[in-house]
Amino acid sequence: MAMIFLALGLVFIVEGLAYVLAPSLVERLLQMMRQLGLQERRQVGAMAMVLGLILVWIAHLFGV
Repeated sequence: MAMIFLALGLVFIVEGLAYVLAPSLVERLLQMMRQLGLQERRQVGAMAMVLGLILVWIAHLFGV
């Protein structure tokens, strides 16, 4: 259970950093995402999930 809280906390930190350090960049990214079709947004989401899984797997290999 502690690992879940740790993971969620890290996600919120990274998301928050993006909004604090580059809010205009986040706004441009959201505008670009609005222009994509539904299928393209699903593909972006799927790629993000795969990248997340790879990062978790790498962390697991390092014993985290």
